[in-house]
Amino acid sequence: MYDSILVPTDGSREVERALEHAFGLANRHNATIRTLYVINAASYGGLQLETALEGIANALHGEGKAAVDRVEELAPTDVTVETTVRKGAPSQVIVDEAETTACDLVVMGTHGRGGIDRLLLGSVTERVVRRSPVPVLTVQVERDDIEEVPERSPVVIE
Repeated sequence: MYDSILVPTDGSREVERALEHAFGLANRHNATIRTLYVINAASYGGLQLETALEGIANALHGEGKAAVDRVEELAPTDVTVETTVRKGAPSQVIVDEAETTACDLVVMGTHGRGGIDRLLLGSVTERVVRRSPVPVLTVQVERDDIEEVPERSPVVIE
């Protein structure tokens, strides 16, 4: 049913909850995970110095590379992960990536904002759901849901 699953990431810990669902589906369907980090061009578009822009662009690309590399690290060994870092408007790039790479499903986290927060901040996930040519699975992610993983003592089997 699913051969290719697109999972956008912003590098945050909250995304890991969406990844759990995507990895489970990929494992069950022997699908490839395509993880995508979008450098939001609007975040540095107002700067005028070309050298400053280049430095910021390099830093943002490095941040994106670290985010997609983290997805590869978290993936189970039997799940194939392909990584991409692109620049542009996040929702548009995600929809374009889903179309051009023939993904069967997009799995995204959503913060579940409502009311004035959603109105003021917008929702990348909502725009992707409305415009995606493929189904979008949204996973509720909240910072409160993330538990710090305590350091474990090694288990000794005698």
